[in-house]
Amino acid sequence: MNNRDIRIKKLYQESLHRILILDGAMGTMIQRHKLNESDYRGERFKFFDKAVAGNNDLLSLTQPDIIRNIHLAYLKAGADIVETNTFNSTSVSLADYSMESLVYELNKTGAELARAACDQIATPENPRWVAGVLGPTSRTLSISPDVNDPAARNTSFDELVETYIEATEGLIAGGSDIILIETIFDTLNAKAAIFAVKVAFEKLDFELPIMLSGTITDASGRTLSGQTPEAFWNSVAHAKPFSIGLNCALGAKELRPHIEELSRLCDTLVSAHPNAGLPNEFGEYDETPQEMTAIVAEFAETGLVNIIGGCCGTTPEHIKDIAD
Repeated sequence: MNNRDIRIKKLYQESLHRILILDGAMGTMIQRHKLNESDYRGERFKFFDKAVAGNNDLLSLTQPDIIRNIHLAYLKAGADIVETNTFNSTSVSLADYSMESLVYELNKTGAELARAACDQIATPENPRWVAGVLGPTSRTLSISPDVNDPAARNTSFDELVETYIEATEGLIAGGSDIILIETIFDTLNAKAAIFAVKVAFEKLDFELPIMLSGTITDASGRTLSGQTPEAFWNSVAHAKPFSIGLNCALGAKELRPHIEELSRLCDTLVSAHPNAGLPNEFGEYDETPQEMTAIVAEFAETGLVNIIGGCCGTTPEHIKDIAD
């Protein structure tokens, strides 16, 4: 049994008797560094012919110490699971920067940085796990980008499958213990990711636990592609995930009824990583660690969740309060 097999066995064991702590926002922490265009470029992309500021995943290559130290901050705060800095590391999303060729490298390097941070903190009694992140991409299979042409699409199922396979292979090669398909706003996109992950597992002849996390986009209680939590679960249950959950778009208070519904319906673990409240008029998140913890503590007390962390606006301070 290799080290990853040992960690995964321990993951299943730990999940049976305690709530696992997921990390918080990567983008929020990157913003604290106030990086400029040259910081994003580094030496390697110094003469690249397009602006790259805002491509946070690229920082795994150009500012690896920053990314590794963000992982370490969350681990020291009490996170059991850290998410790789690969939210946009698919060819569809990287096309905005003409960097589609970096898919495999960004995923592999992103996982390696998280793995190094985990290995620095972990002990045999308390291992730490890397969740290799597959983001939703910047396009949707279910909704037309053109209001005048409802049948139009700017990507295809096969295109998403192809890039998700490449991304998954990179995440596994870099040392991920879990594959996390997150911020799912379109279940058809997620189905492409699930299919791709299963293909990658078959090619490599082994499997990792899969976490799925959808996004309820507003007070209607539905995803962007129109599904309720129940419909979402029924659409992805065939993946037999390690966990199902919700993240982003809403704060913990607004997310609670939807988490409760998943908890009632699902025959697997339930996760939540909400935002630090709702954004203010400047797009910033004001909910303090203490305010957020008071809400998610009730999630635990009433048995709604098995995995809890944070999304937009959350920091190591939020995760420390939650873990404590």
